[in-house]
Amino acid sequence: MEIKKPYTILILMNATPKWLSHTREERITFFEKKVIPVFQKVSKSVKVQLFDSEYFHAKVSDFMIVTTTSLDDYKLLIELLRDTKIYAEPYFEIKDIIVGQENAFEDFNELLKK
Repeated sequence: MEIKKPYTILILMNATPKWLSHTREERITFFEKKVIPVFQKVSKSVKVQLFDSEYFHAKVSDFMIVTTTSLDDYKLLIELLRDTKIYAEPYFEIKDIIVGQENAFEDFNELLKK
């Protein structure tokens, strides 16, 4: 059985004034009711970590690190998030998405040897 190397996906975001205009309690409630259920739907194959960076970066206030072996499940995560106000209002602007695999060059080097 072939073991799939996971993809690591870095999603860079910036909070919008619409998001920041909500109270902290409203933001917590939105996250618990709208975002956590999305993460739970894909949790068997997708791991999501959330980070704050507004203290250290002027254009990116937050970022997600998504780890998965299934790009289809990652795409489902994004489509489900697109159905929320994160994208619709938007509460966050997506600044960039970076996809990579750890030491993927090693896999390519092995292919070249064959």
